[in-house]
Amino acid sequence: MIKKSILKSAGSLAMCLLVAACGKKFVPASGAAPPPQVVETSNTGLVTIAKPEQFSLVSAGAIELRSKLNVTGTVNPDIGREIPVISLASGRVVDILTRLDDNVKKGQLLLKVQSPDITNAFDTYLKAVDDEHLAKTQLDRAVILYQHGAIPKSQLDQAQDTEQDAIADLNAAEGQLDALGVSKNHPSNIVNVYAPISGVVVAQNVTNAAATGMTYAGSSTAFTIADLSTVWVICDVYENDIPKVRLGQQAFIHIDAYPGKVLIGRISDIGPVLDPNLRTAKVRIELQNPGILRLGMFVTATFESNTKKTYAVIPADAILHLHDLDWVYIPAGGNKFQRVQVNTGDMLPGNKQEILSGIAPGQQVVSNVLQLEATLEAQ
Repeated sequence: MIKKSILKSAGSLAMCLLVAACGKKFVPASGAAPPPQVVETSNTGLVTIAKPEQFSLVSAGAIELRSKLNVTGTVNPDIGREIPVISLASGRVVDILTRLDDNVKKGQLLLKVQSPDITNAFDTYLKAVDDEHLAKTQLDRAVILYQHGAIPKSQLDQAQDTEQDAIADLNAAEGQLDALGVSKNHPSNIVNVYAPISGVVVAQNVTNAAATGMTYAGSSTAFTIADLSTVWVICDVYENDIPKVRLGQQAFIHIDAYPGKVLIGRISDIGPVLDPNLRTAKVRIELQNPGILRLGMFVTATFESNTKKTYAVIPADAILHLHDLDWVYIPAGGNKFQRVQVNTGDMLPGNKQEILSGIAPGQQVVSNVLQLEATLEAQ
């Protein structure tokens, strides 16, 4: 009797566990993927308006324009117009008449250097003068003796050769003085260094009382002058956009510091090596400097393709500027409107806006988007 009662209780317990298990959801084992679930989300760009007829619609027009590529760049000097100011005489700077960022003219005195090289060069010159004078005297004597048969032809030839060597040494000594910038008639241990071109001093490697020249300073370059009448704009063009540019192509330069000012240049070089991190190539644009471009300025370069493409055109009032993005509202049937993101281009005459992507010509849009936004906020 007791055994039957135990068996009956065990059966009841098993039945309860089975019923409870059937009423619960399946719990996956640890690490197993949960069963897929479908989550429906609403379209946040779709809005409902009680009286849609109060908002006028306008159809997007069409315009044929050349496709454009905008890239950023900086103004750099034309390295072919950067000229070093060299002091061939090594010594101490005794006077500096210009400084960094100064505008200088060709032939302008820039600095004065006191150099022992001048003393050595002038000493060599004086010795060469004496040697040439002696060689000339000996040659004249040899000619007279040869004419009287006192010496053989070989001695005359030797005297002539000595005179020629003395003349060569004298010319070399005079050339050394000229190279150092010293007059043989007015010797001085002070060397004047002049500007080789007109331009702007973009680098200065000397100061007052400092050493200059290879012997004492390790470099002969005292200044660097750049002719900024023509400059380079160096731009970074992404790998996928490289086929859109070509040598000789026209570029429109927009200057951040001068809004509305546009300069025109041409591509003179497309770098053969890509930046391994940014995947960009350096594109060089040459252009004339009207006097407003400064080294290091940020600019935007615009390249136009040869072929034209049709773009949509809508009133500027139909565009909503929100969170650095541009949007328009298009009818979505009934009393609904769909907000669509667009990529805008240039402003056009008549308060029109070029649309590069987002809508096509002929597409209807709400003409006054601010009125629609105000209605949505009031609802």
